[in-house]
This record gives sequence, C-alpha cells and structure tokens, in this order.
Amino acid sequence: MENYNQTIKNIKQQLANFEKPQRRALSLRFPKYQKYFVLVHRGVRKLRNLSDLSIARKKKSDFFQSVVTRHQSLLTRKLGDSDPRLQRQKIKNLQIARERLNGLIIKPGQTFSFWETVGKPSKKRGFVKGMLLSNGKVVEGQGGGLCQMANLLFWLFLHSDIQVIERYHHSKDVFPDSGRVLPFGSGATLMYNYTDLKIKNISNQPIQLKIWLTEKHLKGQIVSMKSFPVKFHVVEKNHCFVNHNNQYYRYNQIYRQILIEGKVIKDELMSNNFAPVLYEVNQEYINKHGFEVIEINETVAINSKNKLSSDFVCQFLPDFKKFT
Repeated sequence: MENYNQTIKNIKQQLANFEKPQRRALSLRFPKYQKYFVLVHRGVRKLRNLSDLSIARKKKSDFFQSVVTRHQSLLTRKLGDSDPRLQRQKIKNLQIARERLNGLIIKPGQTFSFWETVGKPSKKRGFVKGMLLSNGKVVEGQGGGLCQMANLLFWLFLHSDIQVIERYHHSKDVFPDSGRVLPFGSGATLMYNYTDLKIKNISNQPIQLKIWLTEKHLKGQIVSMKSFPVKFHVVEKNHCFVNHNNQYYRYNQIYRQILIEGKVIKDELMSNNFAPVLYEVNQEYINKHGFEVIEINETVAINSKNKLSSDFVCQFLPDFKKFT
C-alpha cells in the first residue's frame, strides 16, 4: 500500500470530522429555515451564472471528429430494494437533459455548468418524477435520475484536459455493489442550482459533448477537432471498508494519471471519499467482492492541538485498480 501511515491518518481525520464536524451548514444548524437558505443560495447562484461570460452556451449540430473519451452506463440496474418504476421514469428526464447537453461546445478557458445548461427540471418543461437520494434515503422527486447524467459527464471530464471547479459526491453509500463498473465516489450528485457540476476547459482547443440514449444505455463522448497528445487514466487507491463501533464506512482515493506517449508524467489526487454505509455489510459480502476491512475499536477525536488520537486494530491489504 502506498503511504500506509498517511492513509490511516486520512481515515481517522474523516471519522473525526464525521462524528464531530468542525463546521455545519446553516441549513443543518437551523433546519426550520432550510428552504429559505436554499432559495437564497439558488438566487445568488443564478445571478452569478447570468453574469458569468465564461460559461459555455453555444451548441452545434455537427460534431468534431476526434474522440477524446467515451463511456456508457446502464439505464436500469438493481439498486438495493428501490422501486424499479422510478428508474424507468428517469429515462424521460435523461432524454430532456440530453437535448440541452448534446452538441455543447466548451472552448479553451470556458467553463461548463450542468444546471446553467440543463435548466430547472420542472414539470412545465416536461420533467417527471424519478428516483432521488435525500439524506441517504430513496425518495420520489421532480427531475429524479439526473445524477446519472452528471455521473457520466464527470467520468468523461476526468479523462479530458479539464479543471474541476465544483463537484460533490453522495454523502452516504446507499446501495450495495451490483454491476458497479466505476469506483466508489467517482460520481457527482446534484441539487438544482444548489450543488452543481462545473469544470473548466484548460486545453488549447474546443471540446464538445456528444450524448445519446439507446434502449439499454446512456452513452456519451467528448470529441475535439484533433487528437490530444495527453491521455488520462483514473486510478482507485486504498479502497476499504472501515468498521468503527459496529458502523461501516467506505473509503477510497481517486487519482488521475496524466500520460504522454504512454508514460505517466503526473499523478493527481482528485478526491478523498468517505461515507457511512447504509446497507448490511457482513463477512459473506466482504468475501464475495474481495474488499478489505479496517477495524477501529476506539473513539477517534481531535484534541485541542488539532491532532488526531485513537487506538485501533487494523487489517489492510493493498487495493489498486485502474479504470481507463
């Protein structure tokens, strides 16, 4: 395992922050006024986006010919005990979002904003109710399922010459692995004009989004006028489950390798992911998927000098996977 001590320190820090967060959002500290905080935040964001001339808004119906990267995801798959009806309904929402995204050109120096491009997922615009995740629970909500589009786009962007401006991952691990092809924590969660997916094109040429749906898949490509000399690989490191006081958590790190002529010239840490697990984790599940487990037996705390302290018993084996 790479830098074992640092990994343990990261996990302990995440546990401490989860149990006793240093800072809580106003909407969590004053839940009675949550909807007003959300409305104000949305209004401020909308004004900023309207005045931001760097946001990409131009589309073309003809596409650049060089494929930078491609990916696809199943439109429906087993997600715990969730209602499959909600997955089927989300397809309508994905189709509407696709119409707004497909053909979008992001020029060098321009930024992409998911919500500024897709717009409000309202009933008036044709969006329907689909599956949403709220506080770790599956609920039915307007525009549900758009996170699948955000997941696809974020994975495509990770394999492109971009800078991530804004991106959030789900705060809880809700579903057991079933047909998962991408690493935990590599997606992007959304809430209309509150949490967004934003990136900046830092390459020297325009890139374009190409999105379509088939009977079974949501598919996407990023295309450009000519090929790039730089390639990107996404790598998951230090993936494990953490058992702390009979509560399981999941942890990993997502790195992006930058390659020129097949040689890695840079290894970028894109995210540290940590989330409580809401489904049952037992030895059979661990063995079936080959997961590693860290056992932390005592309370993790941050003392007055901002240093971590805990007693722990650790079982850990290297976990290194590359996703191209």
